[in-house]
Amino acid sequence: MNKLGLCLPAIVSGLLMLLGSVQTSAQSNYKESSNSFARYTKSGDLKNLENAKKFIDETYKNRRDSNSVRVNVLRAMIYSSIAYADSTRTVKNPKDPIDITYESVNKIKKRDWENYTSESNYIKQNLAASHIYKAKKALEKEDYAGAYESYLKVKGLNVQNYDVTYNLALLASQTGQHDAAIGYYNDLLQKGDAPVEYYLELAEAHKRNGDNQGVLNTLHEARTKFPENKQVLLNLIQLFAQNNEYKAIAPIIDEAIAHEPEDIDLNYLAGYANENVGNIEIAKRYYAKVLRLDPNNYEANLALGLIFLNSFLQDGDNVEAQYQAQNLLLKANEIRPYDVNALKSLSLYYERSGDLAQLDRVKLLLNQLSNN
Repeated sequence: MNKLGLCLPAIVSGLLMLLGSVQTSAQSNYKESSNSFARYTKSGDLKNLENAKKFIDETYKNRRDSNSVRVNVLRAMIYSSIAYADSTRTVKNPKDPIDITYESVNKIKKRDWENYTSESNYIKQNLAASHIYKAKKALEKEDYAGAYESYLKVKGLNVQNYDVTYNLALLASQTGQHDAAIGYYNDLLQKGDAPVEYYLELAEAHKRNGDNQGVLNTLHEARTKFPENKQVLLNLIQLFAQNNEYKAIAPIIDEAIAHEPEDIDLNYLAGYANENVGNIEIAKRYYAKVLRLDPNNYEANLALGLIFLNSFLQDGDNVEAQYQAQNLLLKANEIRPYDVNALKSLSLYYERSGDLAQLDRVKLLLNQLSNN
């Protein structure tokens, strides 16, 4: 008997009985939860899942059980199922069931998962599907950063039937994470059998990242794998044009024009590239084609006019060159009366042909333009 008049053996006995009652209750709750979850997996009835949740929550109130491996495995299975099956969140929870699932998953050591391989796969599948659902909802709201984060979590789960690398590549590009996008696209290309779109999108990612060499390397690789692809060829030509690499354009421009025979810009570029590498007759043919497609094209009139002017300057007896130069340069001047390039070209023509009156007129106009 102690000072309070209580018998210590009686207290100890009472505590043991209480502890035994708590343990029995916890075991009962775990068993009820497990049975309800088993019924859910067979029926798909959300009520069974709610019952499983209710009993596992009761079990989890006990500190000892909240650290139990088997309790946390079952809890993760239940809450991952809720996260996936109850996408509209009709079952009330203190926080997102995805977060609760991770809470239990993180309490289980890696070595302990070796005894729960099937359960681990089940949990990961549910989590992956839940993250993908969240990503799709984020995309509906144009929340690309949110969608990107959700797909990152799917990738982190390493679930075999969910390859989200392409989604991550697209979203990384969309959110300005160009280095990450390039990494994802390279991963995709290394797997082999990648479609041409992956190469084109990777080239665009390099372009946005300011890496012209990366763009060139990617397009060259795509050209090797898809030699007949129109877009790869056009992108390659566009890159060469931006860098004034006309020697690279001239040998392949015919192939591009075969895809787009009436494209004025392509035909003009074909003329300009060939002119720059000394293929004058080919250049004349392309400039003439541009003028057949668009007689009022200023650039083609001027370019072809300058070619004939150069021939006339070298040979004053070349009547055809004189005639063509005059007509084409006057046409260019008619299209853009105050363009200095056409006026200067006409000045050279009139000086060579000896038409002093027209030469004075053109020089006067050039002086007026230079003083403005």
